[in-house]
Amino acid sequence: MNPIDQTFSRLTANRRKAFIPFITAGDPDLNATVKLLREVSRRGASLIEVGFPFSDPIADGSVIQSSYTRALGKGVTVDAIFGAIRALNEFNVPLVAMVSYSLVHYRGPQRFVRDALDAGFSGAIVPDLPVEEAGELVTLAAKHDFKLILLVTPTTPRERAQKIAQFSTGFLYCVSVVGITGERSQLPSDLLDQLRWLRTQTTLPMCVGFGISKPEHVRTLRDSADGVIVGSALVRRLEAKRPIDEVVREVGEMVQQLAAALHD
Repeated sequence: MNPIDQTFSRLTANRRKAFIPFITAGDPDLNATVKLLREVSRRGASLIEVGFPFSDPIADGSVIQSSYTRALGKGVTVDAIFGAIRALNEFNVPLVAMVSYSLVHYRGPQRFVRDALDAGFSGAIVPDLPVEEAGELVTLAAKHDFKLILLVTPTTPRERAQKIAQFSTGFLYCVSVVGITGERSQLPSDLLDQLRWLRTQTTLPMCVGFGISKPEHVRTLRDSADGVIVGSALVRRLEAKRPIDEVVREVGEMVQQLAAALHD
């Protein structure tokens, strides 16, 4: 069984929810990324999204865009990311690649999936791949038990959302807000209604991302979602030029605080 499925099965059996932090690969460098992955796994992460830096991200706000720019400026490549993840060895938290389809296409979908699995990834989120064009990658991923996680946004028409839910595997990524990633002061008032409707369309775990940055956001969602995803609020800690061990500790403390809010 794929590690993502195993994780959600275990969480459901224990009446727990998933906390999923996002970490940019290579910001400030890949050694720091490895330290961050180990720290957030120790502090309560159920799964971890690893962002593959790309020069033209489609849905990322300024914090993650800047993080990608810093990583690309250091020369981070897909091969280097796979190498760093492979070196983790027996890492006990499933890893999901957040990757532009441009990178998948350039490498070749079959090679990308093979290399991602070999490195230790259990699935991928490809935010710029429309469901209407996802058939080849859906089939390829299913053949190798590699989860392809698709996104539903607040503006996705219901007929299209049903198709996305049908094609997605691992979990369904439910975007909480209209627009790009980034911290928000509050979540949309109609988000819970959207989640209730999506629940009638799929048996997949549903995880909510975009805009989540506070324990109160997490508490709002814990009865309606199977997990929450936090990115910009964590990545922002990497902007300051401070000793990396200090930054890693601060990110870990924030992960622990937000993960605790799922169950306090």
